[in-house]
Amino acid sequence: MTLLRNRSCRSRHLYHRPVISRVHSFVLQGIDAVPCEIEADLTPSEMPSTRIVGLPDAAVRESIQRVRAAILNSGFRVPRSHATINLAPATIRKEGPVYDLPIALAILQASGTIHPPAGNSVPGVDEYLVAGEVALDGRVRSIRGAVSLGQLAATLGKRGVIVPSANAAEAAIVDGIDVHGATCLRDVVAMFNGAGSIEPHPWVDMESVIADARPEIDFADVRGQETAKRAITIAAAGAHNLLMIGPAGTGKTMMARALPGVLPPLSRAEAVEVTRIYSSVGRLARRRPLKALRPVRAPHHTASAAAIVGGGTVPRPGDVTLAHRGVLFLDELPEFARNVLETLRQPLEDGCVTIARVHGSVKFPAKFMLVAAMNPTPRGGTIDDDVSRQAMDRYLAKLSGPLVDRIDIHVEVPAVPYRTLKGTRCGTGTDAMRAQVSEARGRQTERQGPRLLNAELSGRQLDRFAAMDEPASLLLGQAMGELGLSARGYDKIRRVSRTIADLEGSEHVQSHHVAEAIQYRLLDRVR
Repeated sequence: MTLLRNRSCRSRHLYHRPVISRVHSFVLQGIDAVPCEIEADLTPSEMPSTRIVGLPDAAVRESIQRVRAAILNSGFRVPRSHATINLAPATIRKEGPVYDLPIALAILQASGTIHPPAGNSVPGVDEYLVAGEVALDGRVRSIRGAVSLGQLAATLGKRGVIVPSANAAEAAIVDGIDVHGATCLRDVVAMFNGAGSIEPHPWVDMESVIADARPEIDFADVRGQETAKRAITIAAAGAHNLLMIGPAGTGKTMMARALPGVLPPLSRAEAVEVTRIYSSVGRLARRRPLKALRPVRAPHHTASAAAIVGGGTVPRPGDVTLAHRGVLFLDELPEFARNVLETLRQPLEDGCVTIARVHGSVKFPAKFMLVAAMNPTPRGGTIDDDVSRQAMDRYLAKLSGPLVDRIDIHVEVPAVPYRTLKGTRCGTGTDAMRAQVSEARGRQTERQGPRLLNAELSGRQLDRFAAMDEPASLLLGQAMGELGLSARGYDKIRRVSRTIADLEGSEHVQSHHVAEAIQYRLLDRVR
């Protein structure tokens, strides 16, 4: 009888139906969110064990230790069973501790700890996308990509997302979903059991946040440099790339950082787009979860190509993507490695970066204004007091012709006289420059539509929108012969001329517009 009873027990154990639960989360691929389903299969076992499958990295495999401790320290029971955690789809690599919270919920749901009362209007776990790292005591820590998670939830028609409280404000900029910010595992379990609630994060009034944002630097703080300010106004009005050439200490860096204040404010869609990028790399300040100002990125000249354009085994966005809808400032331009500068060609032309890897490719947005600065000589001074003309030519030779061709405006930024520095007159400020830029862009919108700026006009569109009178055409032809301009340089002058005409309110491009645009091809004259 004893033998038969033991066999009967083993038989019941062997054929016990496993308990499977599912929790929905996401995989962050670049800056885009892809659905991920966390499945937990619990089968009673005399020797409990846990295995995570579905192409996890080391951080994901280690999560089971954090999850187990978090469950116990939150006052819940860890089931004695053989647990298999599957992260689907299994063809996509999973990385980071973002799956801690959904794994914990999947285990607790499968074990019956999460069991909402019958007939209660408690939302189900499957109505939400869940993400978060858990501490050993059950606290929920911040993650990357909360904005992308919110957008995925809206696309899938989910009720909302459950994210760490530190990420709730950034996820709340997505319309149409509830965002619940969790502080600990116990609160999330209570929410799904109907024993408590996590109030949705308040709606973010993005328009007010953007309207209240103010640039840190005003152009009125820059003494002198009216010629450079004029060139910056033209660059901002047409979204042209700009190169400032001048000795050290003339305000080049300060003006580059002040440039976003001259550009039109971000639209709501652009603000969400920029915030999503910074959320995906974990660079949003907790007290300022929305990127309300156009970004400025200023990488050091020792930065690698992967740091500038993005890369890595698991592709990450680089500075060109972090500067999306804003400004990429390259100080000491000739000091950057030549291969790094050459990688800028694709984003400058296409407005995006494509990074190919064995398992596929990732595309990052990279629509930015390039603002570069350089000294006329290696030592930072002028030709007369520093080095010979030949040394300067060697210094400038570090820049390739194709790269220089892609920069629309080259402007000289001379040293500021002592009298100007100590004077009380501030000169042109940000408000006046912004007003000019706004009027010029309004004319472009009326003529070309809301999405096509002068810097983006093709040759055929230039023929249509930037028609020149006879004197202007003759002047441009003369400049082409004397400066030896390429076809790209020819179009650059036409685009800048169109912007200068817009700033003046002129419908047609005239000779004095072309003359000013030619003056901004400084390096073409040097070469």
